[in-house]
Amino acid sequence: MRTSVAIQQPNFLLRLSTLAKIASADVWVSLDNVQFCQRDYQHRAALAAVDAPERRTWLSLPVHRPDGRATRLDHVRLVDPERTGRRIDALLAAYYRTSPHYPVIADISAALRGVLATTDSLVDVAEESTRLLLDLLGWSATITRSSEHTARSDRTGRLLDLTAAVSGTRYLCGSAGASYLDRAQFFSAGITVRQVEPPPEPHGIRAIWSCAHRVSTMWALARLGPGGLRGEVARFVDHQHVDCPQ
Repeated sequence: MRTSVAIQQPNFLLRLSTLAKIASADVWVSLDNVQFCQRDYQHRAALAAVDAPERRTWLSLPVHRPDGRATRLDHVRLVDPERTGRRIDALLAAYYRTSPHYPVIADISAALRGVLATTDSLVDVAEESTRLLLDLLGWSATITRSSEHTARSDRTGRLLDLTAAVSGTRYLCGSAGASYLDRAQFFSAGITVRQVEPPPEPHGIRAIWSCAHRVSTMWALARLGPGGLRGEVARFVDHQHVDCPQ
């Protein structure tokens, strides 16, 4: 039986391209013990206006890095979680209140406020924001953290060891990872590599996937609603099973 694995840092209200990659997997390894990057998507989401995706703003979670620039992601703490919850509410409402699907977005925001009331861990909050979106898709596979497994420190070695640790037989690779991944090591270990990619675009949908790698999934949710989002991600997942060069 083939087990597909996605290894991805927890990102707050992650981009649709990243969500779809995780939804294509049987196991998501949350890469929580890498270095925190201030300019990445770990603690912030790019919100885009429903009808004008080029109009964007950052929804950022203020964080404290106990070890400065060397702080690991799983050691990052949130500053004033209660105030952060109010900011999440305000910005999501400002961008998506006029969408007919805003009640679903408001429910996600309320759930995140509940999480923020119990933890100041960035990883916990970012992972939960992903779980909430995966729940909308009906995804119910396995989630584990990289910190729970032993892996080498080099990039290919880490990904290979983590894939093997969860009995993976296929590693789902994003476009960024494909630029440095040593596929020969995976081949030697009997693990195939699939570079995930969006499905062909039918007329009228092109803007969804052309923006999917730049803006938060909340934009697609506001535009398509839960049913439309499930349909688009299902097309993405099905496309990953189409034969292509490994």
